[in-house]
Amino acid sequence: MNRMPDLTRPHLIALRNGLLRWHKSLLDAERAAYERDVARIESSGQYLQLVLGDPWFAWLREISQLIVIVDETLARKKEPATPAEATCLIAKARELPVPSETGPEFARRYEEAMQRDPAVVLAHGEMMRVFAELAKD
Repeated sequence: MNRMPDLTRPHLIALRNGLLRWHKSLLDAERAAYERDVARIESSGQYLQLVLGDPWFAWLREISQLIVIVDETLARKKEPATPAEATCLIAKARELPVPSETGPEFARRYEEAMQRDPAVVLAHGEMMRVFAELAKD
């Protein structure tokens, strides 16, 4: 019998790595906007506190939460991730990078970030390439 290899774990790792890069780009863009519009961030500790608790960064927590779910899924030993779980997580991730002027808060804030920072546009393209690679297998 010729079985296809189980790509669940490699797919989840690729998704996680793509989400981490995308998230970092958005955090960098929001930090620059915060420092321009609100106040200079004096330390990495202050920055962490802002990311975790300030409304300015709240919209990015959807990505953070998804990364945690992917990490937890990858870390399971007794019940490894199933192909169905990976498909579900990839589908959930695909819903996020959809900029919109009139959509939900995440989509609106993402649209604003893309309009103001070319690095976010590049990160968006990279995330789309990750999704395209995941769809090939």
